[in-house]
Amino acid sequence: MRYVLPVVAFALLAGPGDVAAQSQEKDLDTPYVPTPQVVVDRMLELARIRPGDTVIDLGSGDGRIMITAAQKYGARGFGVELNPRLVESSNEAAKTAGVADRVKFLQQDLFKTDFREADVLTLYLLPDVNMALRPKILADLRPGTRVVSHDYGMGLWRPEVEETIPAPDKTVGVRKESTVYLWIVPARVGGAWDLDIHVGKRSRRYPLTLEQQYQLLTGSVLVQGKKAMPITRGALKGDEIRIEMPDGAVSRGPVALVGRATGDTLKGSVQRDQKEIATWSARRK
Repeated sequence: MRYVLPVVAFALLAGPGDVAAQSQEKDLDTPYVPTPQVVVDRMLELARIRPGDTVIDLGSGDGRIMITAAQKYGARGFGVELNPRLVESSNEAAKTAGVADRVKFLQQDLFKTDFREADVLTLYLLPDVNMALRPKILADLRPGTRVVSHDYGMGLWRPEVEETIPAPDKTVGVRKESTVYLWIVPARVGGAWDLDIHVGKRSRRYPLTLEQQYQLLTGSVLVQGKKAMPITRGALKGDEIRIEMPDGAVSRGPVALVGRATGDTLKGSVQRDQKEIATWSARRK
């Protein structure tokens, strides 16, 4: 069956391709197609769910993702679905499975759903819905939140993992495979920073500029107050950050700044050949 989902396309901070300060109403057709259990199992494995994690499933269908997460991993949370019959049957299935104290299913618009508390967000939606949700996911979810989707990606936001799973059903005319995607919500670190390299009791400051496209970073460091040297490579995995610096930027020889982002602060170790040679910190200007 199919249902029409009224959408407000949120325009929040994300990356190229998301138009800021703009909202647009449109209808998105989303068919109900159950996720094969083998795909459910792999989605939850990739999400690395721990006991007590909050899982939220958008477009929960018959409820199997949430119920499996509670039964197998000790998770809690809720599913969101527009079809009232599926919501009712999912809540009954949760009772039968003995997990109704940890799992519930709600009939509501997924775009009006508060999913900020999710440790894991699961999706089986059409591409247009994923794309319309992307700004809200990036703006609302904490860095490090795992997002897992069945079959459809997020455009320019490239996944950490993309896997093809053969379908167990060999019936003629039935699809032969599914694709599963995993993203880790990145911290927001784009902008201007004061970078301090600490060697013993001595520190040296460098102006650092970072440009962020989802989990990928580019930018430059200002050397000796006048020469901007581009960073070699930069990436985020949740709040974990790695910035590779070329020879002569902040050290003789190339180094990597490895650490964590916490709000307007970055800090960690300066590494050469995976060995710490100094520490570093940065504050947003």
